[in-house]
Amino acid sequence: MLSTTDAIALVLHPLNDRAQLLYAYTRTGGRVTYKVYGLGRRHAAGLYAPLSLLQLTTDESSVRTAQLAFVPRTIPVDPYKRSIALFMSEVLSLTLRHPMADEPMFDYICDVVRRLDETNEPQNSHLQFMVGLAEKLGFAIDPAEHPELYATPLTRAARQHQLRSLCMYFSEHIDDWQEPRSLDILMEIFD
Repeated sequence: MLSTTDAIALVLHPLNDRAQLLYAYTRTGGRVTYKVYGLGRRHAAGLYAPLSLLQLTTDESSVRTAQLAFVPRTIPVDPYKRSIALFMSEVLSLTLRHPMADEPMFDYICDVVRRLDETNEPQNSHLQFMVGLAEKLGFAIDPAEHPELYATPLTRAARQHQLRSLCMYFSEHIDDWQEPRSLDILMEIFD
């Protein structure tokens, strides 16, 4: 039986010569894994890029059709924004592990993606995202206890320090937290 759902692409992994695995966060089912067949690399890279907002028609385990629910103007062409999107999708992959619908979380992520696409100053977007995500996950950061995590960093060193501190905060609240592999890219990208 086919169903349609809104989804956020997290990661696309090769499975074999014919299929890839799409790890997605859906409005109706939370974290879900689908097989995607018959994609060329270019098509897959564009349509299923990290944090792509999609509308999927699926059966129980496979994507039948997919289309963008939101067409980003700047994320695909801006290397800074692409790096931020990659980092955010990796953080979401590490934190959203269960097949449980959470519409406020889904809407929050969609809003974050749209704001990232619209902003002309993305350098703090991932930091604001992590503060908001902590709240949505139920371990909001107390500004009185951690004022440095709420500050707006103005220098590269301050951003790096805040990003490391946020990752440490997440590691204290999430079982089996692993440092995102894309963290080092973000540490170097903004001057």
